[in-house]
Amino acid sequence: MPPKPNPSIKLDIIYEDEDIIVIDKPAGMLTHPLRSDQNDTLINALLVYCPTIKDVGDNSPTDELRPGIVHRLDKDTSGLIIAAKNNKSFEYLKNQFAQRKIEKHYLALVIGKIKDKKGIITKAISRSKKSGFKRSVLLDEKSKSAWTEYKVLKYFKDYTLLDVFPKTGRTHQIRVHLSSIGHPIAGDWQYKFKRQPLPENLKRQFLHAHALKFQLLNGKMAEFKSPLPKDLKNIFDNLKQ
Repeated sequence: MPPKPNPSIKLDIIYEDEDIIVIDKPAGMLTHPLRSDQNDTLINALLVYCPTIKDVGDNSPTDELRPGIVHRLDKDTSGLIIAAKNNKSFEYLKNQFAQRKIEKHYLALVIGKIKDKKGIITKAISRSKKSGFKRSVLLDEKSKSAWTEYKVLKYFKDYTLLDVFPKTGRTHQIRVHLSSIGHPIAGDWQYKFKRQPLPENLKRQFLHAHALKFQLLNGKMAEFKSPLPKDLKNIFDNLKQ
């Protein structure tokens, strides 16, 4: 059963043309339903704003719950996400992601001070053997290659602010990769270590998809940016140097 439109959800639309729509997703919202009876996701709102999106996708059983979606953000990750409004743009965007032509940048506050000002993490990712909801960098027969790059933007007393730009799009990739090098994202309860500091009043993982750059279907290059949302900006402004 396909997801139902929900007119009570408001969308923060950054850009729209006849083919695509770029949305600034708030934290706490799923990108798409996991079950047909869920109606509080980004897709439920998109089905109201752009009803024809219900027919966009690969016609697979899983695509029925995520029409028009070519990449995802975790529920508690805020920021920019692209959706395809028709099958032409759906195939185009899928191809652009597969060829790593779409630049995605995230702001991430990690625990501790990362030694290297720049870094590349290329550990393969698989499902955790302890929990199907988590991911792991332990190699097994189902591991998938993953590539994450980062650079340091600013050091604080107990934290480091990073610009993170993943080249692949595995589930929980940034969170798993940063945790694997000993610097989990502040506020990430799934991949944190015990007895680590936590900024006061931080209620979710400090991860925000703040920039996108890619070529539109008309051939023009486009770049979109989203500032830190209020909850993360408040945390950032109160961090000790």
